[in-house]
Order: sequence, then C-alpha cells, then structure tokens
Amino acid sequence: MVNIVQNVSRVGLCAALVICATASADPQPNAHPSAIQNVTIASTENAVDWSNLAPLDVHARTSLNIVEQLRHSHYLRKDLDDDVSSQVFEKYLELLDGARVYFLASDVARFEDYRYTLDDALKRGNLDPAFTIFNTYQERLIGRFEYLLAELGEGLASYDFTIEEDIEITRENAAWPKTEEEHDNLWRKRLKAAALSMKLNGKEISEINKLLTKRYTNRLKQSRQTKSEDAFQLYVNAFASTYDPHTQYFSPRTSQNFNINMSLSLEGIGAVLRSEAEYTSVVRLVPAGPADKSGLVKPADRITGVGQGENGPLIDVVGWRLDDVVELIRGPKGSVVRLEISSPESEDQSIRIVQIERNTVQLEEQAAQKKLLTFNRGGNEYKIGVIDIPTFYVDFKAVQKGNPNYKSTTRDVRKLIDELKTEGVDALVMDLRNNGGGSLQEADSLTGLFIESGPTVQVKSTRRRPNIYADTDDSVAWDGPLAVMVNRLSASASEIFAGAIQDYERGIIIGSQTFGKGTVQTLIPLNRGQLKITAAKFYRVSGQSTQHQGILPDITFPELYDIDRIGESSLDDALPWDVITSAVYPRSNDIHNVLGDLTRLHEQRVVDNPDFIYMRALSQKSKENSLKTHLSLSEEVRNQEKAAEDAWRLALENALRSAKGEQPLESLDDLDHEVAAEEEEDDAVADEDAMIEETGQILIDYITLSRQFAAVEGVLNSGTVVQ
Repeated sequence: MVNIVQNVSRVGLCAALVICATASADPQPNAHPSAIQNVTIASTENAVDWSNLAPLDVHARTSLNIVEQLRHSHYLRKDLDDDVSSQVFEKYLELLDGARVYFLASDVARFEDYRYTLDDALKRGNLDPAFTIFNTYQERLIGRFEYLLAELGEGLASYDFTIEEDIEITRENAAWPKTEEEHDNLWRKRLKAAALSMKLNGKEISEINKLLTKRYTNRLKQSRQTKSEDAFQLYVNAFASTYDPHTQYFSPRTSQNFNINMSLSLEGIGAVLRSEAEYTSVVRLVPAGPADKSGLVKPADRITGVGQGENGPLIDVVGWRLDDVVELIRGPKGSVVRLEISSPESEDQSIRIVQIERNTVQLEEQAAQKKLLTFNRGGNEYKIGVIDIPTFYVDFKAVQKGNPNYKSTTRDVRKLIDELKTEGVDALVMDLRNNGGGSLQEADSLTGLFIESGPTVQVKSTRRRPNIYADTDDSVAWDGPLAVMVNRLSASASEIFAGAIQDYERGIIIGSQTFGKGTVQTLIPLNRGQLKITAAKFYRVSGQSTQHQGILPDITFPELYDIDRIGESSLDDALPWDVITSAVYPRSNDIHNVLGDLTRLHEQRVVDNPDFIYMRALSQKSKENSLKTHLSLSEEVRNQEKAAEDAWRLALENALRSAKGEQPLESLDDLDHEVAAEEEEDDAVADEDAMIEETGQILIDYITLSRQFAAVEGVLNSGTVVQ
C-alpha cells in the first residue's frame, strides 16, 4: 500500500476488517466499546487485571505526532479548536457508550467540564481527561456484567415472558439512565431480550442460563484485562474520526493485523467485516471467496458465534473486539470454520449455523466472464452480451516479472468482447454489481475500451491541482450500445468506470445508487503504530465527486440493500459530495436524447413484471423493518410477529411462483429444501436474473429508439418537410 493513489484498494471500501487472502484490514472506528475494548484470551497473555489505567510515557509523544500528521497531511484542513474539541468529546462518548447503557447521566454531566478543553489537552499531549473518562467507563462496564451475572445466579426462571413490555432497539439519542434503579431495569430488559432470542430459537431456559453466564463471565474477564493501549487507541481514534471515518490510528498490535492482511498471505472466508453495536457484521463478500461461493452469508448478517472444525464448540463472540473475531475466523487453507449467524432484518432474528471451508481467492476465480442472451421482439432476434466483472484485478507479480501475457481486467474484457463480436452481439452489458473496486489503472484502461480518447478520472489532493488520468489510445473495443449495471455494493474503481461512462454518455447506467467510496487513504508510520489517513478524493471527469453520493443510475431498479446500514453515507462524518472544475471531454448526448423514453418504456414493462413486483415488495419490507425502534419482550407477541413475517414471505414467494406457472409452496421449509437442492446442481444451471433480463430489454429499446432518432434526423437533414 505504498502508493495507494495508484491502486483503489478494498481497504477504503468501509471501516472494516477483511477476512480473506486478497483484501485488507480496516478496523471500525465507530465500533461499540465492547467490540473495541474487550481484549480476548488471544491477546491478553501478558495482561494484568484492570485497575485505574494511565497513559504510557510513549502515548503523549504518539498523540502529538498524530495531531501534527492530521494537521499537515489530511485532505481536510481544519483547526484544532473548541468546535473540534466538542466533536472529539461527543465521538469519544459515542465510541465508549453509543447505546447509552453504561454511563449514568451524572457521569456525563461531570464529563462536560472536558467538552471544550480536549483541544488544548491534545496540543499538549495531555491524555489525563481521556483516561479519566475511560476509567469511569470501565467501572460502569464491569459493574454491569457483575449485575448480569448476579441476575443469572438467581436464575432466569423468574423472568416472565408473558407480560407486555419492550426494549428500545436504537438508543443513540436516548437519555442516559438517571438512577441505579433505572440502570438496573434497562439491563434487566437487555438480559431478557438476549434470553428471549435464544428461547425463540429453541433453547431451554436452563441452557440459556448456562450460555449467558458463560458469555458474561468471559466478557467480565476480558474487561478486567483491558490495557492502557486500548484506551489510548480508542481516544485518538475519536479524534481521528472527526476528520472522516477512514482516518484511523493503528496500535502496534492492530498494525500487525493490518500488515498481515495487506501481505496477501491471509487465508480465510473472504468477507469484509465491521463492528456494529455489540455485533460483528458482514459488510460485503469478496467475489469468488469461500463465503461468496457458499451462498450462505450475505451483507448485513451478524456473526454471533465462531466454531473450529465440523464439531468444535461455538464460541460466543457478541461484544468481542473486531480483530479478535477475525483471529477466530482466520485459519489455514482447507480447514473448516462454523459461523453462528443472525439477520437483523428478520423480525425474529433467528439463528442459523453455516459451515465454510477456508481458502485463498485465486485470481482466475475473480476473472471477468461472459454469457450471451437472446431476445425476440417484434419478429426480430437480438443478441445481448453480458460481461460480469467481480473486481478490478491485475496480476502485479506477472507485470513485475515482465510477463507480456499477464492477466488483468482490461485484457480479459477485451478478449471477451472480441469473442462476443464473433457471435454477432447487438449490445453489451457490463455487470459491476457487488464489485467493490480494485486497481485504479484497470478502471482507467477499461474505460478506454469504450471511448476513443480522453480523461477518465481526476484525483485531487489538498491544495494541489487534480491529477487527471486519461486514455490516449483512439482505438475502441466496442462502439455499440452499452449498459453498465451497478448496485449499492459497487464501489471505488467501479464508481470511477461507471461515472466516466455516464459522463461521456457512452452507455446507460442501470441499477441502484452505488456505495459512494470516493476517498484515497495512505499509511503513515509513527513512533508507535501507524496512521491511515485520507489524503485525496476521486472526481469524475465532469468534476463531480464519487464520494458519499456515489453514482446515481440513469434508470433505477429496486434497492435490495439497506442504504442506512451499507454505503459511505451510513458512516458517521463521511466526507461530503462536492464538485471541482470539469475536465475537457466530449459528450455524445446519445443517452440524453432518449433517456426519457427509455425510462417510460422500462416503467411500463416492469409495473406488472412478477420479478420486479417481488423485488419491490422485498425492498419495501426492508425499509419498514429498518424503521422499527422497539423490540417486544413478550414471547407471544414475538411468535405472532414471526408467524406474520413467515406468512407474508410465503405469500410473496407463492405469488411469484404462481405468476411463473410454478406450484405453490406449503411452507418456507419447502423453499429452503428447494434452494438447497438447486445449490447442489451444476453451477452452469443459474437462476434467471430478472435485472439482467430487463437490462437487455432496455438496450433493445435503446437500439430501436436510436434508429428512429437517426431516421428522423436524416429526413430533417435531407431538406424534406415533415408535417
């Protein structure tokens, strides 16, 4: 990652750790404290029982170094003043107690004395305020686990799951408890919620009591082994994250994990993870990685337990720090890891166990692939070529060795286009859905396959003129009708390519709003650890940033991902979308002239399309579930909610099946069995992709409208008067 401006690495996709051989670690700066601070056995061999922590001598110098690096090297220029002090204060409390369940209101009132003095303390290397706040947090944290264990010691048999009460799910704006009684009642509900979730998943009360006792005993032990380094890292990251969510301090231990991932020697499951509340959540899957191939894991899933081998015990990882969860999931190639997973989108938050064999991701498995679709409309046959690009890859080792036949996205796509040409394709679809990025050079050169010459992307550092990447080769691989498919997981290099195609009006961008990752990070070594800092931003040739907003498609498909949980805009203090001076480039205006008609024809076609009706219903349901603020603690109510959810899903599935002439299902279990049977079939037997089918139809509309437009233009140019 020496010159990360030259390589749009997945490290910048989100604040996350990546469990795979071809991606990098990016610890979450906005994680819940118990996900950051609780050091597990794997990292506490030399730890001692917690007492009031104090900064190490080296911490003062490191903090001063971080202050200077941020002041001089970050993309943003901002003064360290009272406003920033207040932001650091809020960030620190959020990182420690984002759910507002540990501190008492009296604690926070006492901390207010620091709100406008942290800037002066940081300038002097004074960390006393940070450690005073942290030690109070530790005291409250340990006290809460002791309370839970005392409750469990009395037994859960006295807990009444028949009464109607609920618990607030999202407490970011809730008031801190004012009294010990209010505090205890909040944690009683939290314990009851955890127990009820297990009860609804088929566990007996006695087993639940045992499992939760083990969970909180481990977390109490971990909390008592917290070290000064943990407190220091959290505090300086509260400061660093006021700049943007991708700017982070890595302690020596975190740096080691980061460098292991960057060395490409890590073997695992191929998933980008981040901490979210007390959970480890899946952000996205690495294309062709073990988790992706399994089909059992999806973005936004929560990992609640990790087991080794086919029969090893499941270790409860709720509340663990992210890099410790990573160490459990990480393992040698060919070994098996079992994950206990829940979906936050489900009403009942049911648990499932998935088994994945660890492996490395081979470059060949991430290579672009093609397929040919044939459509018949109005007695005419249309051939649409589809090229799926999982990532923007290049075999750097082969390039360094001077191998003239090195693999890369651009080389492979050029070859696939030539093959599709021989098959007589009328139009081309570039499928970038779920493509998290990769090499900047490949995004640049791939754009060059579709434009004669011109700029492709601008990279701008602070106080410098933009560095403009450009295609200088006038030759093109494909000059016919083109569509680019994107979704919420299309990020970074994908957004650069899609943005250039849209700006040139070289093709139609179809799908949903992309991730919005438009910043560039670089690593700066410190006297202790290292600093990952945002040093530049990407801008389209039109001057628009790809940051935050991402790429807005010309024609929109239903959004199947929760944009409040996935994407740059879901991260706190993400740098904003903005605009710089446009580069000089030619626009065809081909898309602009027909876009209104294309949209109208698309909307007419999908209004009664059973697949799109299905997708719109799923999208709407996801939005409704995301608005839920409270969770019932009544077993009867929760069972009713689950029954209603299952009935809704079964009705939706059967409506789709009926529209396609298939037999209805009697239960969702039948659907699970059917899906499992399909997964065992040959990989060549793929499910029909309604979005690709509709994209093909849009391209046929484009071909037809373009011919009509050209005919009218020809008549007008001939001098004939059209009445």
